[in-house]
Amino acid sequence: MLTVASTASLRVYVSEWENGRRPISARYAKILRSLLGITDDELHGKADALSAPISADGYEELISRIDSARSVSLTMVKTFMDQTELFRTMDRQLGAASLVDQVTGHLATLEDALTFAVLPETRRPVALALAGAATMAAWQALDVGAVERAWRHYELGKRAAQEANEPMYLAHATAEQAYVLCDAGRTSVAVQLVRDAQRVGGKAMSPRLKAWLYAAEAEICARAGMPDDCRRALESAMRYLPPGDEARDADMLSIFLNEGHLSRWRGSALALIGDDEAVSSLYDALDSADPTFIRASAGLRCDLAQAHMSRGEYDQAHDHLRQARLVANRTGSVRYRRLIEQLTQQL
Repeated sequence: MLTVASTASLRVYVSEWENGRRPISARYAKILRSLLGITDDELHGKADALSAPISADGYEELISRIDSARSVSLTMVKTFMDQTELFRTMDRQLGAASLVDQVTGHLATLEDALTFAVLPETRRPVALALAGAATMAAWQALDVGAVERAWRHYELGKRAAQEANEPMYLAHATAEQAYVLCDAGRTSVAVQLVRDAQRVGGKAMSPRLKAWLYAAEAEICARAGMPDDCRRALESAMRYLPPGDEARDADMLSIFLNEGHLSRWRGSALALIGDDEAVSSLYDALDSADPTFIRASAGLRCDLAQAHMSRGEYDQAHDHLRQARLVANRTGSVRYRRLIEQLTQQL
């Protein structure tokens, strides 16, 4: 038999529990969880848990949420995607550090809409919007050094892409997730993952996405010390890239890739494997760089520093690292600051 205090004492205890003046012991927590039908976290985490009326069931609240999710029309989904695009633009110009709270709230809204959406015609467009937003948020988290959050966002993006039945978005999220492994020093596994992303995309991929995936593979192979694989992947990227200045596909807004971007990517990969062609490729990219990609310019300067260092041109490398550091500090990029320090130690 479980012994409890008298009725008078219990009244005092309840008052003190409600006001936070007395901790709830394990013995009474067990009783209250069963009595109130709440979890231990809810019991200890909400000051009003004991005084709030407990409904017999949660159907009224559930139906309210479902009805709200049903009102998420295609127009509202477009608003979500427009907001993602705004955050993407702000990120590349101002950096991710200033957007953490806004992007977190954006993801929470999309997750909530998907959780309570019932029918496929509502779920799929919301899931697609979530896939794009989660992948963007993951890259931003990686940039500010929140590695575990980046990994979790990529997993969320992959699940959302599967829900939306969008293999292009699934392939993109999978390939970007390989960079988390690469930055963590697991380059061999990263190579496997980026190649698996190409398999996942299959025949559904656009030529631009294929080129993007091969370029990603080339960079990761370079970081894994696989120069021949790197060069083969670069050749494939150049073969698939559509001609012209256009950098995006209408049905794949998550990636940017045209000849200028690929020139920079090629130079970056070649610099990592010590190829002399890297310098000319990177300076071509610098001349044609989109001025709105401010944070990316730090990466381009790091690539140029790497390329000059491989040729023993340390003064030029030092100058590019100085300029890269200014941009990285301005945008709050932890990832680029770390790279800059690694390269600086090699000078």
